[in-house]
Amino acid sequence: MPVFITDEAFGVQNFNRLAFERQAQALLARLPVFLQKSDELSASFALKHEPQLSILLTTDEGITAINGRWFNRPWPTNVISFAQQADDLLAAGPDFVLGDIVISVETAAKEAAQSGVPLNLRMEDLLIHGLAHILGEDHEDEQSAVQMRQRESRLKNLLNGGNNMADLCINVDHIATIRQARGGNEPDPVTAASLVELAGADGIVVHLREDRRHIQDRDVELLRRTVKTRLNLEMAATEEMLSIACEIRPDVVTLVPERRQELTTEGGLDVIAHRDTVKRAVSRLHEAGIPVSLFINPEEEQIRTAANVQADCVEIHTGRYADAPSPSQQDEEFDRILEAVRLAAETGLRVHAGHGLNYRNVTRLAAVSFIDEFSIGHAVIARAALVGLERAVREMLSLVKSGVPL
Repeated sequence: MPVFITDEAFGVQNFNRLAFERQAQALLARLPVFLQKSDELSASFALKHEPQLSILLTTDEGITAINGRWFNRPWPTNVISFAQQADDLLAAGPDFVLGDIVISVETAAKEAAQSGVPLNLRMEDLLIHGLAHILGEDHEDEQSAVQMRQRESRLKNLLNGGNNMADLCINVDHIATIRQARGGNEPDPVTAASLVELAGADGIVVHLREDRRHIQDRDVELLRRTVKTRLNLEMAATEEMLSIACEIRPDVVTLVPERRQELTTEGGLDVIAHRDTVKRAVSRLHEAGIPVSLFINPEEEQIRTAANVQADCVEIHTGRYADAPSPSQQDEEFDRILEAVRLAAETGLRVHAGHGLNYRNVTRLAAVSFIDEFSIGHAVIARAALVGLERAVREMLSLVKSGVPL
């Protein structure tokens, strides 16, 4: 693939160079069609040429030297771009170099720390910013700056799958957890669901467990009568739960694995191992007119089996991404989720995502257009205990709908 990386910034902590290289390769591979659709190069040129890009990863000292030599500014910046001239591009052969991008990984790391984002995510932004400069954008005045931000947004969408306006459904299980702690009637998850909807959420999620540790049968019955958006009932594929679902008729059922001793659902449903059971459950729910989602790990064979048993949707388990102990491991899990949701969408499945997502880690996934819906509970309810339920929901909505950090 046509990306050439020179690395002078060895040893920078929390930087996954391989993941960065994969991002650059993916962006360059998709660029010709993007250029063709944007009418920025002729169709024949965009399709017949394979763009190449040279990237130098350096330190503050290295980028300061380049700034001093070429721009008379002997101080470090985060990124510098050198574009080929338009005449050079038009005269190029089958392979052509778009230009050179220089990134100070040292400065990027400082900026990432200040913003509270993973270093690789900041590096992705700088890569896109540098490429936008190479494609002719600048930010010398306000109008140009707006146009450049629009170009950067399109390039980011190109890398991560496109524009996204995912729905946000709130799980109110832990309102019931608080109620059950005292064995009384308050707080009522039915009342909480109404407040969540008033705050703008797109749906309500509850998990009716076999041991009834939080949500009760009464809650599900009342929610079915009062929820104005849509009700997603999470449950195990047992005879008892299937009977309840067929009677209640929620808007969607999500089949999940369940073990009594777990605090929360610890992993995705193994559709492969339980294929026949899941297929029968899906068929029975379909007969009752209920769409079915399967909560699964981001694995190719699980997704293909989910499609094979006629599920309508998969909810990708994001726990390993949310719990990743380092930015590099989170990058790896993000890549795994990205490939999984893309495959699920290609097989015709609607795509949901959830588990462990919070106000710090959801923004990156919110940029992935293949995800149609997020299911988030604990983080929102925990924040609501401090700032109120309406505010907690609205803050999460702002992240999911627009990717704007708090």
